[in-house]
Amino acid sequence: MAAGITTKERLERLMAAKAQLEAQISKHGQILAANDNVGMSGPLVDLEGFPRNDIDIYQVRQARQSIICLQNDHKELMDQIQAQLNLYHSEIATTDPELVNRASALDLDSDRTAGGANITNLAPARAIVVVNLVSPNSPAEDAGLCVGDAILRFGSVNSDNFKGDLGQIGEVVRNMQNQNVQLKVKRGEQQLDLILVPKTWSGRGLLGCNIVLPPEAMEH
Repeated sequence: MAAGITTKERLERLMAAKAQLEAQISKHGQILAANDNVGMSGPLVDLEGFPRNDIDIYQVRQARQSIICLQNDHKELMDQIQAQLNLYHSEIATTDPELVNRASALDLDSDRTAGGANITNLAPARAIVVVNLVSPNSPAEDAGLCVGDAILRFGSVNSDNFKGDLGQIGEVVRNMQNQNVQLKVKRGEQQLDLILVPKTWSGRGLLGCNIVLPPEAMEH
């Protein structure tokens, strides 16, 4: 890297490269979709073992190989983004919530479940807020939040920079309307990664849930 480039600029460049990679993967995916939605593992031969004549086998094989290579590049890029994101968090204290949230919202785990949650081993962390209400059909319910969930991180806000002011959460919500916000949630003995998208819905606000300071915070 050239001298003088900030961590923020590195993050922005890496995220731009990520978008380009994903566009290329999508382009090759469209080729597979155009060939009878054969995907990455669909058969290239018919029931009698002959090459299928309803798809372009050469085109499919080329697209599959390109996707595999691009996905490997994508994984390496995600590792770089995670490293720079950790560095960025250590350098500043929520002075640029939109950028931090954009980076934090990146899906760095290809094993995320269909419900949007990735279960990880519980690591020591302090809750910043607790969910005490989740409205039906709300963005919060769509994200998988439940009453009683202890939120350890809300986008760029975590136990290291949270000052006990719910306005910090509100700022993230306003800055990230209609965008992915990554949450880290403690539920019982599990720690979950959830993706919340603040947006207008049929109810009040952008989330459809109520959060309060945890009991230990209110005792001080």
